[in-house]
Amino acid sequence: MAKIKRISFELKTYEYIKPFRIAPGTASHTHNLEVKIETEEGYIGLGEASPSFRVTGERIESLIPLESFVNELLKGKDTKNFRKIFEITDKFFAFPSLKTALQYAILDALSEELSLPVYQILGGAKEKIETDKTVSIGSVEERVREAEEIFKEGFKVIKVKIGLDLREDIETMEELVKRIKGVKYIVDANTAYNPKQAVIFTKELYKKGIDIELLEQPVPAHDLEGLKYVRFNSPFPIAGDESIKNKYEALEVIKMEAVDYINIKLMKCGISDALAIVEMANTANIKLMIGCMGESSLGINQSVHLSAGLGVFEFHDLDSALMIKEDKFRGKYKIRIPYYYLV
Repeated sequence: MAKIKRISFELKTYEYIKPFRIAPGTASHTHNLEVKIETEEGYIGLGEASPSFRVTGERIESLIPLESFVNELLKGKDTKNFRKIFEITDKFFAFPSLKTALQYAILDALSEELSLPVYQILGGAKEKIETDKTVSIGSVEERVREAEEIFKEGFKVIKVKIGLDLREDIETMEELVKRIKGVKYIVDANTAYNPKQAVIFTKELYKKGIDIELLEQPVPAHDLEGLKYVRFNSPFPIAGDESIKNKYEALEVIKMEAVDYINIKLMKCGISDALAIVEMANTANIKLMIGCMGESSLGINQSVHLSAGLGVFEFHDLDSALMIKEDKFRGKYKIRIPYYYLV
């Protein structure tokens, strides 16, 4: 038995190695909250919240004052009964990244007590996963140059950010396939296209013989009819990201047949909702990918263990920790590009 004795929060700020630009804006720093759970028996579990106001309306400033309330809520709870604790934290509708950090820290503390890695607690389906790396928005030449650097690092799946200029985006993809061979491309508009633009983009690529694995979140998050229109008129699979922030939105999108893929990000939904979305998607024959916000290695560790534990994700977009400056690597996994190893 390992009962929770104390929960503490610590604000962390990380600088991106270079500014990270997507269609809605540019980030130079990420502000994260480290969550530490200590049990009466001396076991320690760590989690991390990396909130995104753009996606979920959550800000780091709103999380810090909750420390005393969270202690009141969870102190004395046994980490072995983690599903009971998850039911309590599921009420954190407005704080999904904090929900994630708490849920993972509970599993991490349990992992320390049992001497069993979290990915094995969750099923142990895989012992390694392959991640992509992302090309942020820039000119055609800037994006191609960055993709070439990523390819030279050893990545075989490259994510390309688009959405500010349709013609430049098409030209970028043309140049990429000319200059880099043997790569799979995921393309992400981050809500920046309207449905007609998204269809034009996919059909132009198809006519030019350019293959992509999927187009992610081409239209605004609320436009589910537009998302469905793109899916039924695109020659390539369509993934939902910003449109799917929890299990309820996932259910709605599945019922509408609006996507081919769901991108699960723990910072949007927490571990408990992620588990529910996985089961719904598998039942509906919807494919899955897993992504990230601005997590450090401590935060990416959460998604790595979930992914390896479940073994259901076709693509892993878990590169944020590779794009920020950290004094110390803190993940319970090993990196040998493009793979993350759990053993």
